[in-house]
Amino acid sequence: MSDYRARAWPGLTLEIDGTTALVTLDNPPANTWTVRSLAALRDLVGALNGDRGIYALVITGQGGKFFSAGADLKQFADGDKALAREAARRFGEAFEALSRFRGVSIAAINGYAMGGGLECALACDLRIAETQATLALPEASVGLLPCAGGTQNLPRLVGEGWAKRMILLGERVDAQTAARIGLVEAVVATGTAREEALAWARQAARQSPTSVAACKRLVQATRTGSHDSALVAERECFVDLFDSADQAEGVAAFLEKRPPQWTNA
Repeated sequence: MSDYRARAWPGLTLEIDGTTALVTLDNPPANTWTVRSLAALRDLVGALNGDRGIYALVITGQGGKFFSAGADLKQFADGDKALAREAARRFGEAFEALSRFRGVSIAAINGYAMGGGLECALACDLRIAETQATLALPEASVGLLPCAGGTQNLPRLVGEGWAKRMILLGERVDAQTAARIGLVEAVVATGTAREEALAWARQAARQSPTSVAACKRLVQATRTGSHDSALVAERECFVDLFDSADQAEGVAAFLEKRPPQWTNA
């Protein structure tokens, strides 16, 4: 369990704060993604899923200007399709792994979130933006398109109209607009997104982690499954929780009027 905490993760830094993993995108000057940092994120999320002591994941950017500017366009300057295919695959693997993280994932957007930077935030469960943040999917302005979930995840949050404004028109939105259209869940003062995200993570830690994991799967199933089948799955998951130690502990703690001691089991 402890070996992943001591590892070097290219383009990322990892800190553990209680039951929360804090991942900082760290590739100056704009925290751009590389194939190595995308592979690192994929593998790190896998390691966090295997650590039952981790309930939440917070992602933020190093410095005060960029959350992440996305992909480094220099790698596409030669028009190499094989390289493009590899980059798209790496983006997909990383952000799909992030979306499937067992616990609660929170993006603390501390500056520009552009292209693959915004797509990383879209793969998280919740998003907090600092007031100076700018969010955009500008790929079409350079002859590309969002290939890391942007065309699929953005409309689910903001609706087709605003998704088309951002993708087809290349429209950038500020933090206040992002909150108004449902792209982020909160706007906070400059320099405070990280601490606010960690506070949300601590709030999540008061919930049963086994219940949170089940609820997250059910909520995300609404993206593809039918309503009727989801209702059946919801009831089955409710019953399945009775096999968990956390269910017994949660009910006992409530009846005994004490805080529960979760074991994520």
